[in-house]
Amino acid sequence: MKVVMLSKALVTGAYQKKLEELARCGEMDLLAVVPPAWDEPRVGRIHLERQFTQGYRMEVLPMMLNGQHHLHWYRGLHRLMERERPEVFHIDEESFNLATFLAMRAGVAVGARCCFFNWANNERTYPWPFGWFEAYTLRHAACAITGNQEAANIVRKHGYTGPVVVLPQFGVDPDLFAPDPDRRFAPADAHTPFIIGYMGRFVPEKGILDLLTALQGLPPQVQLQLVGSGEFQTTLERQAWRAGLAPRLKIVPTV
Repeated sequence: MKVVMLSKALVTGAYQKKLEELARCGEMDLLAVVPPAWDEPRVGRIHLERQFTQGYRMEVLPMMLNGQHHLHWYRGLHRLMERERPEVFHIDEESFNLATFLAMRAGVAVGARCCFFNWANNERTYPWPFGWFEAYTLRHAACAITGNQEAANIVRKHGYTGPVVVLPQFGVDPDLFAPDPDRRFAPADAHTPFIIGYMGRFVPEKGILDLLTALQGLPPQVQLQLVGSGEFQTTLERQAWRAGLAPRLKIVPTV
């Protein structure tokens, strides 16, 4: 079976492990189509990492309007689909995005059974042309994948009648991320630091300032460690300094 997966998320090397596992499932000719980089808004450019690439093929296509979640698209995708002619086309994008609409058209044109992936769990009516993109996608998709039940309910409410699978696309690989046996948890006391951790984007909606506020009311041995990056970092550092929390705050770049 020939499968093509289109995904900007796969620029992150750790996410590619999933494709290696899929390639082991049987006779599958799997091709991952990715951009050379993704410009995450308020975070920065994430360059393609080739970390787990065994058992499948990877092809890089230029991305237009990079960094625009709902308006980016891939140049050369139609030609690629005409060349590959897969049985299955996995479009790792939301149903209302331009990239999904154009990819769905390319897949339908070569007779592929296409699926899309939705995280969106807030009910809303999309303005033109995004509502039109979604209507086309829902009309032609052979399957829908959602990251949560709320998103599945919305897909149904918006008129999709095909099969829906609730399956978050990328989890945590326990072979890569596991507790360090040499750093066993010990109850905090006056001499032992207790570390509260956060890993993700440094943007206001993540509530990181709430963590700083909470830190003010906790004993001095409690420390906050933030792992990630984003335009909000300067604000976080300034707020920590003003509150006298700078010695208890550690920021680690994206890992």
